[in-house]
Amino acid sequence: MLGICVAVTLAKPASADPRAVVELFTSQGCSSCPPADKILGDLAQDPSLIALSLPIDYWDYLGWKDTLADSRFSARQKAYSHMRGDRDVYTPQVVVNGSLHVLGSDKTAIEKAVQVTRGSVSVMNVPVTVAKAGRELKVSVPERNNGEHGEVWICAVARAVPITINRGENRGKQITYHNVVRNVLKVGDWTGKAGAWSVPLENISGDGVDAAVVYVQNGNRDNPGPMLGAAFTPLN
Repeated sequence: MLGICVAVTLAKPASADPRAVVELFTSQGCSSCPPADKILGDLAQDPSLIALSLPIDYWDYLGWKDTLADSRFSARQKAYSHMRGDRDVYTPQVVVNGSLHVLGSDKTAIEKAVQVTRGSVSVMNVPVTVAKAGRELKVSVPERNNGEHGEVWICAVARAVPITINRGENRGKQITYHNVVRNVLKVGDWTGKAGAWSVPLENISGDGVDAAVVYVQNGNRDNPGPMLGAAFTPLN
């Protein structure tokens, strides 16, 4: 497995307490997705948000494959639907702070969902930190005596992936996908007590990976709950 080449040590960026994690479930085969992909790119420029693209693979049955799709993202989207108790799985779909879903091409609805989810005292209230040290990422989560607990995950991110789509409804279009998740790794469990983990960079390496997102989420992979905290750092 190839490692990630990083020349300098980078601490957590300026946004110490992001307002929200915004997850866009998108597909190269979805004619309605390009406007949402552009909005996600705009949101990725906001230092108070952590915006992620998670390309799904369930449209691959049409006869060609999305070149960025990952079955784990399709499963995550369906797990969110299961936890909400609905059957709302579609593209482009945005899930905000692990709680509310809205149409990914509706920027106003996304911002409203950010505000609504922030009404919970536990959502995005855990200050996560991440920094590079040598060939490792150092992750830390402080103690919180509020009864919250969850899982700690790292997403390996490619911040800009230009794609020329050759088939399907978007054939001929050139689209740049932003903050594309290329790999995911569970770091550990957070029980409410202070925790610290070291993750070799080679464990999250992937095609074009140049950033990392760490998040703490209530529940587990199959039953994801609200986002408790997150942090983003570039790797070059």
